[in-house]
Amino acid sequence: MSFPKDFLWGGATAANQYEGGWNEGGRGPAKTDVTTGGSATAPRYITYLMPDGTAGAYSQFGGSLPKGAKHAVVDGYYYPNHNATDFYHHYKEDIALFAEMGFKMFRMSISWSRIFPKGIEEEPNPEGLAFYHNVFTELHKYNIEPLVTISHYDTPLYIEDELGGWVNRDVIGLFERFCHVIFKEYQGLVKYWLTFNEINSQIMIKSFFPNCPAELLDKAYKGLHNQFVASAKVVKYAHENYPEYQMGCMIGGLVSYPLTCDPKDVLANQKKMRDLFYYSGDVMMRGAYPSYAPRIWKEEGIEMNISEEDKQILMEGKVDFYSFSYYSTSCESTHNNEPKDGKGNLVMGYKNEYIQYSDWGWGMDPDGLRYILNELNDRYQKPIMVVENGLGAIDTLESDGTVHDPYRIDYMRGHIQAMSEAIEDGVNLIAYTPWGCIDLVSASTGEMRKRYGFIYVDMDDEGKGSMNRYRKDSFYWYKKVIASNGEDLD
Repeated sequence: MSFPKDFLWGGATAANQYEGGWNEGGRGPAKTDVTTGGSATAPRYITYLMPDGTAGAYSQFGGSLPKGAKHAVVDGYYYPNHNATDFYHHYKEDIALFAEMGFKMFRMSISWSRIFPKGIEEEPNPEGLAFYHNVFTELHKYNIEPLVTISHYDTPLYIEDELGGWVNRDVIGLFERFCHVIFKEYQGLVKYWLTFNEINSQIMIKSFFPNCPAELLDKAYKGLHNQFVASAKVVKYAHENYPEYQMGCMIGGLVSYPLTCDPKDVLANQKKMRDLFYYSGDVMMRGAYPSYAPRIWKEEGIEMNISEEDKQILMEGKVDFYSFSYYSTSCESTHNNEPKDGKGNLVMGYKNEYIQYSDWGWGMDPDGLRYILNELNDRYQKPIMVVENGLGAIDTLESDGTVHDPYRIDYMRGHIQAMSEAIEDGVNLIAYTPWGCIDLVSASTGEMRKRYGFIYVDMDDEGKGSMNRYRKDSFYWYKKVIASNGEDLD
């Protein structure tokens, strides 16, 4: 096997899906706090109140806030992210379990609204700063390197409601203030930073909403541009003031193939990969929009009007390494009239007859990971991290406290073998942090039954359970993998 001796094995989480304590320690709300539970067949809903006090809800995918309404927590709905799996009160116990597995790195996010409850305050919340200080100190006690996502789907709700979110250029400055505070506060405790989680997620709407309203798509592209600028500004600031910091991007790994060898399918897939995947990585790694971007804007009817100042900022704020999520692949075709059925991670595509599918319709494809690692390595020629990868499945807690999950071990074994082959191919892969290393709330469905972790958390889809932690079989298997630096996968 080919993993370098200093390879960073670990696991990944996000505050909004794991942390809990949503209204404790001075934290303010984010949109995930007004998002209900759902399922594989029923969408999550986002709740609101009208000026007259009437409550309502709209779908997380495709709905919108009515005029005059404000997002709000409403009686009668269950909000799984409020408590999540309670890292806020269990962080010492959980970090000890990560250490027992042998983690070298732990990917987590800082909740913006725990530091600035509304996002607009002049001074940060001291309780929030102290919480993460304690977490980072605990990680270093076990020689675990934090990998911190600065923004992971939890922009303060006040910014969303009152300022219009990321389409408002003023949010860039608020994000800068947030970053300047945490860069200074955690100097010496955090070295590796990711600015935005799956930054390309904003423009995925045109994939799973084929007739996406033009206004919504226009806001998505312009909001994404503001995030690119915000990222570049804080990367430049970090390079100038904290040269020891390593700054990375994080891209949602939307990997697909042509369904057939018809050249039209090949071109259609190339366009999809450019539109939804390479577009964001190219800006953040190369410091400029790619050559194909103007055609995308023209076809979507979007007027970008990018200033020369913004172009300079993007060039000066290139990231140091590339990170991405990888779960599944799909296929693209121009002449298949059947409904798209390869829906992995909500990005619609056609099923691939050569791979297997999970219970949630995600195509399990280790070879696709090797393929895209080679493409990314040649495209950007900088270090790469796989910071999300894993299998969501229904696990059973046995009466003796054990959890047998051979399906998860099989999934991960194949992907670790693929990473090893990619390293043999010459890929500069430096870290692997599989997703949901401990059970947490699913972002897409709000479920607990869709579990990813090596550690089982006793909590169900209705928020019932003890929150007790149990080691799954995959816990012991991954511990062996790390101890052998990827050599022992049996």
